[in-house]
Amino acid sequence: MKVLVVGNGGREHAITWKVAQSPRVDRVFVAPGNAGTNLHGENVDLAVSDIAGLVKFAKQNDIGLTVIGPEVPLCDGIVDVFEAEGLKVFGPDKSAAQLEGSKVFCKNVLRAADVPTADFQEFRDASSAERFINERYSETPEDCPVVVKADGLAAGKGAIVCKTRDDALEAINMIARERQFGDAGNRMIIEDRMSGTEASILAITDGKTILTLPPAEDHKRAHDNDAGPNTGGMGAYCPTPSIDADTLNWVESNVLVPTVHVMKRNRNPFRGILYAGLMLTPQGPKVLEYNVRFGDPECQPMLMRLKTDFVDILEATVDRRLAEIGQLEWDPRPSVCVVMASEGYPGAYEKGKVIRGLDEAAKIDDVVVFHAGTTTNDAGEVVTNGGRVLGVTALGDTVAGAKLQAYKAVKCIRWDGAWCRKDISDKAMI
Repeated sequence: MKVLVVGNGGREHAITWKVAQSPRVDRVFVAPGNAGTNLHGENVDLAVSDIAGLVKFAKQNDIGLTVIGPEVPLCDGIVDVFEAEGLKVFGPDKSAAQLEGSKVFCKNVLRAADVPTADFQEFRDASSAERFINERYSETPEDCPVVVKADGLAAGKGAIVCKTRDDALEAINMIARERQFGDAGNRMIIEDRMSGTEASILAITDGKTILTLPPAEDHKRAHDNDAGPNTGGMGAYCPTPSIDADTLNWVESNVLVPTVHVMKRNRNPFRGILYAGLMLTPQGPKVLEYNVRFGDPECQPMLMRLKTDFVDILEATVDRRLAEIGQLEWDPRPSVCVVMASEGYPGAYEKGKVIRGLDEAAKIDDVVVFHAGTTTNDAGEVVTNGGRVLGVTALGDTVAGAKLQAYKAVKCIRWDGAWCRKDISDKAMI
């Protein structure tokens, strides 16, 4: 079988690496890919937004399965177009992808499914949102614990956590008046801010059967001890002890199952990766948001541990026969992923820095260096091409052992301005 992976980040490198291990796969193509995906497949010069071009390539090259990595093409309806052409494709269709593509849609599904989440209000203009904040917090302007969210996709930056009334009014202004997130701000929600520990639970579903994956924990803040600005993710580990077996079972029964049932009842059946971002509050787990694809970097340590043939899982999901797969097999060892980033990230950064030491790092036992923001220059050297550049991922007998292996590999790799957090997975060892 020939497989096409769509995307160019660390998630897509991990998917490509795992797909290529299947004895059923002859060739893997990645569009557009990066310098790392080229090690396990063949990069194709097609953008993720070029849906027509990707369909044409799949048909001309007899692609047996296409795997969509990022959320934007999913929300743009790439799965609908592939299916209309009779092509097998893994991921939710445009209607179901609204779970991530629209905060309002997601909240309404959660409400219909009676899934625990923060109370919210929907707004279509700045004036009504400002009136709501001014009236509700007129007597407590310095205590306004809300989150203001743009409705649509905003590259992970459309949720603004507020402490005071002025914070909330400024967030509304950014979204609805200044239009900093473009059309994503055509609608917005204002929800009560939740407190607790964040965790991620992912599941694969064909709309009937749900296979819950081992819980992972991401590190969103840029610097050690969760200081600094939010990022796309500075590292992750899997599994996380913050989710025990009882909590996992509760989330499966009270979050994932009712969500899938409501989607099916509403004629938006969901097939693909259902990613629940949770807040473990004193009142129990509550859903912050849903994503409709693998998280990045949670995907890297998770797939490092997967032993069941990944292609069998993906194809069974597409064919709506996931029940045939049974229990998934996992490496019992934990895995840790450390993201190496460009100087300046998550702000402005330079590209084109030559990366040294990748071969040296690859020789370390139980380590895989997944590329995220890389490409090659005219001299054939691997260079930086993004803010998050590499996801150095390792297995170990313990979390501490996996962390040690990952950072041992990190020390081998260098480029001008390279940096990373030093405390990835420490939460699991407290």
